[in-house]
Amino acid sequence: MPLQLRPVQSRTAPPTSYENALADELEAVYGRGVHDLPGVVAALNAGGLRPADGADWTEETFAAELARLAGEA
Repeated sequence: MPLQLRPVQSRTAPPTSYENALADELEAVYGRGVHDLPGVVAALNAGGLRPADGADWTEETFAAELARLAGEA
């Protein structure tokens, strides 16, 4: 699954604190040179930010969350 940047150009509301925290965490992960999906998921699980259900991230839940946040879910 290739990673793609899809900027949101017309938000209806400012990002939530969760969205900002996820963006910050992803920026830190990418800044450490981790760019592959398994590596990103592992790095997120090593950090403190969890999905809404509190479980560990999986490749599937991470992809679904990005799709949801992009309005594609």
